Amino acid sequence: MLYRWLVATGTKKIDEVAALLEKTGGDAQRLEVVRRTQKFKRSWIELAEALTKVRATRSFARWGFEDFYDYCSSELTLKRATVDKLTISYSTIQTHAPEVLEWDGVAKAIPSYDAVDYFSRAVGPANDPEPEGDEPAPRGRKPANTPPRDPELVREMKSAVFDEGQPVAELRKRFDPVLHPRPKGADRLELLTKASACARKLAELLPDIEGLPEKRVRKLEEELGALRENLDGLAEPLREQVARAQKRLMKPPKVPAAQAV
Repeated sequence: MLYRWLVATGTKKIDEVAALLEKTGGDAQRLEVVRRTQKFKRSWIELAEALTKVRATRSFARWGFEDFYDYCSSELTLKRATVDKLTISYSTIQTHAPEVLEWDGVAKAIPSYDAVDYFSRAVGPANDPEPEGDEPAPRGRKPANTPPRDPELVREMKSAVFDEGQPVAELRKRFDPVLHPRPKGADRLELLTKASACARKLAELLPDIEGLPEKRVRKLEEELGALRENLDGLAEPLREQVARAQKRLMKPPKVPAAQAV
């Protein structure tokens, strides 16, 4: 209910802004961006294109806003994280799949910006939007010195996103094991840690449950304590093993001597 109320509130504000700009003969570009925000659910690419142009031309300044994100938040009710996803996803399409910009969304479905954002985070767009002046850079992007992904993996991901139109949930299921490999033993360690946490939580809740005999509660607390000791004993050697494996995964590959500069 709260989510629906927030969405309705945001939509109402956008509608009011659009009506005011139309009534007062407001700036044409400004009105166009508001209109595209109204159509956001139907075509995110149109809004992303408009936002990219607003940022590039700094139009928000002549409309009386301090910076790009202030404009997006105050007038369009768009959170910074959403704005970054939109503009960077648009840049990614321009770089990796410009043909998508010609699709009408009917004959061929346009991928969701979440799916494009996933692709962007994995391979990195060639032309991330540059911040203006003191404007902070988009958050959560790959560092500039991150080595490029394997070309074959990039092609497979590109096909999954732009040709197959897979949703982000399917992309994660398919590519996360490759993009974010887990060290050997990590799954078992996670299971043991969760089980221990559940046993601790249950032990904490037992005294608050009315109707349970005190003797029964004490016995269960003892048994759960012993269970936690067993689980922690099994997890301890795995923690060191997983930590060492994680360091190896994070270590940059060695450059062959023949290729060294």
